[in-house]
Amino acid sequence: MILADSFPTHQAGEIKYRCGRVFPFGATIVEGGVNFSIFSKEATRCTLVLFHEGEKLPFIEIPFPEEFRIGGVFAMMVFGINEETTEYGYRFEGPYDAKAGLLFDAEKILLDPYAKSVSGRDVWGEKPRDRGSYQHRGRIVREDYDWNGDRPLRIPANDLLIYELHVRSFTRDPSSGVHYPGTFAGLAEKIPYLKKLGINCVELMPVFSFDELENPMVAEGERLLNYWGYSTVCFFAPKAGYADSGRYGLEVDELKAMIARFHAAGIAVFLDVVFNHTAEGGDNGPYISYRGIDNRTYYLLTPDGKNVNFSGCGNTLNCNNAVVRNCILDCLRYWVSSCHIDGFRFDLASILSRDENGMPMISPPVLESLAQDAVLSDTTLIAEAWDAGGLYQVGNFPSWNRWSEWNGRYRDCVRRFVKGEADALPELVRRIGGSEDMYCGRGPSASVNFVTCHDGFTLRDLVSYNEKHNEKNGEDSRDGSNDNLSWNCGAEGDTENAEVKALRIRQMKNFMTILLTSRGIPMILSGDEMGNTQYGNNNAYCHDNAVSWINWDLQGEYGEYQQYVEKLIAFRNAHPVLRSAAYDTSANGTGYPELSFHSAEPWNFDRNGNSLSFAYMYVEDHVKYGTEEDCFIYILINAHWEEHRFHFPIIPAGKRWKVIVGSGEAVSGSQQEEALEKGWISLGPRSSAILVGSS
Repeated sequence: MILADSFPTHQAGEIKYRCGRVFPFGATIVEGGVNFSIFSKEATRCTLVLFHEGEKLPFIEIPFPEEFRIGGVFAMMVFGINEETTEYGYRFEGPYDAKAGLLFDAEKILLDPYAKSVSGRDVWGEKPRDRGSYQHRGRIVREDYDWNGDRPLRIPANDLLIYELHVRSFTRDPSSGVHYPGTFAGLAEKIPYLKKLGINCVELMPVFSFDELENPMVAEGERLLNYWGYSTVCFFAPKAGYADSGRYGLEVDELKAMIARFHAAGIAVFLDVVFNHTAEGGDNGPYISYRGIDNRTYYLLTPDGKNVNFSGCGNTLNCNNAVVRNCILDCLRYWVSSCHIDGFRFDLASILSRDENGMPMISPPVLESLAQDAVLSDTTLIAEAWDAGGLYQVGNFPSWNRWSEWNGRYRDCVRRFVKGEADALPELVRRIGGSEDMYCGRGPSASVNFVTCHDGFTLRDLVSYNEKHNEKNGEDSRDGSNDNLSWNCGAEGDTENAEVKALRIRQMKNFMTILLTSRGIPMILSGDEMGNTQYGNNNAYCHDNAVSWINWDLQGEYGEYQQYVEKLIAFRNAHPVLRSAAYDTSANGTGYPELSFHSAEPWNFDRNGNSLSFAYMYVEDHVKYGTEEDCFIYILINAHWEEHRFHFPIIPAGKRWKVIVGSGEAVSGSQQEEALEKGWISLGPRSSAILVGSS
């Protein structure tokens, strides 16, 4: 049967076309042709511009007849074009009045906001061919990938262990040993490593299409890049330069194949998404897409038409405008339904809570829509609950009991305590317990706990530098945070001092011990488990070199430490009490509190007191958690520069304490066994240990 709307009604040269379907937006393959649909509220005319792949000039431009416009949507069905070799864009005509925020310019060819593939940066770092002023072109994607039964994994939030990574950095260094370094395919090659490590979720720094060459700066003779990708060109299209097959326009399939392999290994895939601003920058930024299509719809503007800058990147997306809100919803639905993404972390998410005047809203429509959307109902949503305009919502982000948050207060508190600030202990107790004071009614999994992330020091650098060292960023080290809560353990940067190096390892173990025994969702920065360094750079956004790349050879030097981290992760995965979805501190079926805090003497703890040594105990009820037996888990933390002796709680007859892991100088061998029999153990300076009481 041939559908009525498959017949062309118009012709331009050899190209036949007709009025198109309003939905869906974007370029969609239909019977015999491609349907193009795009929105502009204030444009007076729109023209579809078609190119043969890579050609500088279009082979045809087709103005939309007035009858092809429904409301603010221009829709056209074009027949007989080769979707695999056609690139497309649009021209929009309309008023130009900068003070009113109207910036229409029919000379500009613009990228479709709904394009599923963007050409122009197909090979990472390669300067584009001369393509005129229209550098980023839409490509048409056929949705025919065979998932062979795959779907998003639906891992419960409280069971997640997130591993944050940069697609290129993870395998770009030759030491990675992969066949396709710096790509989606190369990342998939590291699945066995990630499985052995024990994580069950990777969070990918931005993979939406961006332009790594937009950064014009040169520092110390080296070209700097927009390396991290927090400057989105198109929300629906994956970065072609991250795909080995990107030069052939197959980046979507390569990404999907990677996701399918992760899912087959039981590892969820989250995306770090940037809806707070776009790559069009400030008032003098380039025309790429949104500015020339409908500037007043897509961006927050001042009364005189200037860009509002709550993002720190020149512009701010008007997220709670109904059209932009629907675009964000459509985007995330696409990534979940078409690419099987399991979750999203929203960069500077507080911007999504601002209204069209930039004021915070109690119930922001876009956040409520995402929280209650049918397609996203099984999708994890994580907010970076602050923005560059000073809005800080950690613990107060509008959630509808669906949103989790990067817990910046957890990060700061743990850093302060481990470096030796005793007054951090009262807050640390609350953070370890899942931050009930912040997320009461939402559960511990509302808190994404982390010590380090891409933005700041790596864990090794956190214990190796007192100051940031961003000289190679070309900004005289003015960029990056000055408040890192770091401590170099006695020497700045690399050192051959054996005592300092040993102390740094202990400190890294102490951080990991607390992180992986805290309630909430733990997140580890890639490479932290093997001592990766950025050489003191706490803002490596611009470096495509050894500053950013993971050095896999460090597994030799830091092998024992890496094994320690693997043991901690395995221990967390083996004990559901550590991953509880509830703030349960009351007595369970064992008669003991499920979570309790102690000083060096059991059951003797001042929650408001300052100290650098303490302990906490989880009691795992085998009936409640379905384990083989009741299990007592005692975590000892000594952040003091002196040795401390800890005594243990009395546990039921037939159970004995044994050390599972220890970061440093506890008594060992026969002395340890003797001490354990007597109910105590000594921890050396700045060290930690986990004991288990079982039969």
